[in-house]
Amino acid sequence: MASLMFTTCTKNAVTGKRALTLIPESEMIGMSFTEYDKFLSEHPPLPPSDPRVQMVQRVGNRIQKAVEQYYADKKASGDLKGFQWAFNVVDENTVNAWCMPGGKVVVYTGLLPVTQDEEGLAVVMGHEIAHAIARHGNQRMSQGLIVQFGGAALSAALSQKPALTQQLFQQAFGVTTGLGTLKYSRGHETEADKMGLIFAAMGGYNPEAAIAFWQRMSSGGGQKPPEILSTHPSDDTRIKDLQAFMPEAKKYYKPQ
Repeated sequence: MASLMFTTCTKNAVTGKRALTLIPESEMIGMSFTEYDKFLSEHPPLPPSDPRVQMVQRVGNRIQKAVEQYYADKKASGDLKGFQWAFNVVDENTVNAWCMPGGKVVVYTGLLPVTQDEEGLAVVMGHEIAHAIARHGNQRMSQGLIVQFGGAALSAALSQKPALTQQLFQQAFGVTTGLGTLKYSRGHETEADKMGLIFAAMGGYNPEAAIAFWQRMSSGGGQKPPEILSTHPSDDTRIKDLQAFMPEAKKYYKPQ
């Protein structure tokens, strides 16, 4: 097991941290493309002429360029191998957005009244893209595979129980859940907050928008579990962490 963990750890080019990822990223990306096409066939996206789509694609393209430039500067462009970026909008009143491996993004129209503008949207999209780039979903699926199959390869798991493996994938990337529900650990969420803030800032969006966005999310109401019982940091903790990280994020801010 120690040998397995050593040989299957990946290094985050932004944070320098290592994490266990049992599944080759090429397999994750291949599954992502299949699941993304399946999702869009069941939830037809809005047309490119829709102003909401144009806004999402504009923000997505700017963050994509920022991510690619950041990884090129770090000499880590190989981490983005196989990416085929796509930004789509689904007309559903759900406060949610997600990004699958390979840069496959979906934003729900129910999120847009909360983000309010491009800067608020960049906060969320940067965060979700950070999850995919940091391979948080791979880490979550790896944990699930260990529990369900004893660490079997994804291909073996698919052949044994494809429906269960698909469910693990969807849960890992929040495809069937709303923003703020239990899909990533608190550590993953905090890491994605910071990485996403850097990506949004590099894309020309003021990272200070993150504070106002999470304040709006916090005031949205709804019963939330105590932080100690949740895999997410509380909104107050998240805002404090973002405020503490803000001076670092603003080093990357390049207004456009």
